[in-house]
Amino acid sequence: MHTFITFLMRQRWFVIGATLLLCIAGWVGWTRLPIDAFPDVTNVQVMVLTEAAGLSAADIEQQVTYPIEQQMGGVPRVTQVRSLSKAGLSQVIVVFDDDTDIYFARQQVFERLQGAKEHLPSGVEPGLGPISTGLGEIFQYTLESATLSPMELRGIQDFLVAPQLRPIPGVNEVNSFGGFVKQYHVLVRPDALLKYNLGLRDIVEALEKNNANAAGGFIVRGWEQTYIRGLGQITGIDDISEVVLKVADGTPVHVHDVAEVVVGPQSRQGAVSRDGKGEVVAGMVIMLRGANSKDVVNSVKETVPRIQKSLPPG
Repeated sequence: MHTFITFLMRQRWFVIGATLLLCIAGWVGWTRLPIDAFPDVTNVQVMVLTEAAGLSAADIEQQVTYPIEQQMGGVPRVTQVRSLSKAGLSQVIVVFDDDTDIYFARQQVFERLQGAKEHLPSGVEPGLGPISTGLGEIFQYTLESATLSPMELRGIQDFLVAPQLRPIPGVNEVNSFGGFVKQYHVLVRPDALLKYNLGLRDIVEALEKNNANAAGGFIVRGWEQTYIRGLGQITGIDDISEVVLKVADGTPVHVHDVAEVVVGPQSRQGAVSRDGKGEVVAGMVIMLRGANSKDVVNSVKETVPRIQKSLPPG
């Protein structure tokens, strides 16, 4: 011990320098240390979400969940496959070994989903859940207004607020809750369909086929080039009403002849309120798996004032 102390005294400048270097390294490590409320012990899992409106829980289990589960059999490094079937929604969770790379796991599940699609009902498309964990919900906020309707607030959230939050490094997704999702509703009159010998399928097909722009080449005149386009994309109620369903005896039958087109809300299963003062629209920022929650939250907070300046009055 005496020899060690003697060495330290003789090499005091070396000891002081080494101590300073250790302090600097400790400070740098402290500033970069991931900080979270709880340690994330979530296993490596990939979630497959499939929406199938109109199907009961039993139909979802038989026609959607079961075919997807069957395709997940034999995926490398899978330890468990579990599922939840509800009316209109199938949730299949594929759990992998803890040391499996999350992107490798998602690739394996995605490849197997391609084989499952042919066994699913027509129009049903499965998708992968976000790359996040149970502790990924790091920031919540609400949109409130005394002058704007819940539908207008939801539109602001979906098309103005959320798109500005998603590009932030470490943000995986921004979920929306509450309000009303805007839709265009075609309210068909059954007596008018019988009169013109039409069915619901005729209206659906006509709207699908008449909602696109078409290219027609170009015309060269001297040094100028004029592009020709057919503008057929639907932009509002009037465009939907004027879609031609059929031609009877030289007279076109339009959508407005057999139905009324109105703006209405999408069917919803719940609402969001705050402090008992009425309905609001809420958003939740989901953090990317493995990101530093402290840095991501600070980045979100720095972005919020800029977003507030872009919001409409009220």
